Amino acid sequence: MNKAMTMDDMAVEVPARRKPIVRTLLLISVPLLLAIIGGYFWLTSGRYVSTDNAYVAQDKVSVSTEVAGTIAQVHVRENQRVKKGDLLFVLDQRPYRIALAQAEAQIAAAQVQVNQLETRSAGTGADIAGAQANLGFTQKEFTRYAELLGRGFTTRARYEQAEHAVQEARERLANAQAEAATARSALASGGSASQPAIEAARVARDKALLDLQRTEIRAPGDGYVSQADRLQVGNAVVAGVPVITIVRSGDTWVEANYKETDLAEMTIGQPAEIELDAYPGMTVHGHVASIGAGTGSEFSVLPAQNATGNWVKVTQRVPVRIALDETPGRPMIAGLSAEVSIDTKGRAPQQVAAR
Repeated sequence: MNKAMTMDDMAVEVPARRKPIVRTLLLISVPLLLAIIGGYFWLTSGRYVSTDNAYVAQDKVSVSTEVAGTIAQVHVRENQRVKKGDLLFVLDQRPYRIALAQAEAQIAAAQVQVNQLETRSAGTGADIAGAQANLGFTQKEFTRYAELLGRGFTTRARYEQAEHAVQEARERLANAQAEAATARSALASGGSASQPAIEAARVARDKALLDLQRTEIRAPGDGYVSQADRLQVGNAVVAGVPVITIVRSGDTWVEANYKETDLAEMTIGQPAEIELDAYPGMTVHGHVASIGAGTGSEFSVLPAQNATGNWVKVTQRVPVRIALDETPGRPMIAGLSAEVSIDTKGRAPQQVAAR
């Protein structure tokens, strides 16, 4: 009966043999798995540095006017896409058209003045010729009266009159020559086109024309219109004060503010992964484009003054620019919150897409 075993006895004996094998496998595999996991974390410890103090950034251009005036026309709306040179809004042009007309009138007045000076200068030549002829005649008369006086055929009064006439003729010639010199000095060489009065009037006309052109404000580059609520017909604008903002399209990066203790192994070109709070599940690849030259506190309006008795050490943040290596499938809106993880042991990407 001991040699012969029933089917029930064999069914009990098989599980009994498998239990030591399963126990042995568990005793080996569990420590091995723990060792693999521990080794992975040991090897990757400190390799990745992450921060959630990161935001999407884009170039922004504040658009202001170069002349003051009142808004007369508005050609854009909020978030509208514009291209470089597109008309944004127009100021009231009437005052500048009047200034241009006044400048044109100044040019005409200056031309009339120059023509008068040219006519006056031409007339002085005839005056000089007449004064020279008169001087020659009075000198002859004086010589004749001097001979007659020597012979006793005239009176000294006539002689003195002739002498006085010669003196007056000389003064008349001198006055005519001085008048001619004054007329010539009022005219510049090179013709009427290069006269100072006309040049000044033309400069005033060019300035008025430039101011008129500046009443049309155009987009400085491609992008999207922001803060367009300020564009209301009738609003007065001041030269140099921003009116709207153009957010440039195509120039997008992520500004990640890392702790200063995370910068030890960080270099330019290391790969990075970006996750945006607005788009869960989407990962954007990029790389370290640059590391800030100063901490955020150094560029604040009121830098911290640490030379005090109650100074407390605070870990500083350094801005790190992350360039995008691919075009995301969703809109990259300036200011979106992001989480950035940088592989400090990774290699720089071979090809970086231009942004």
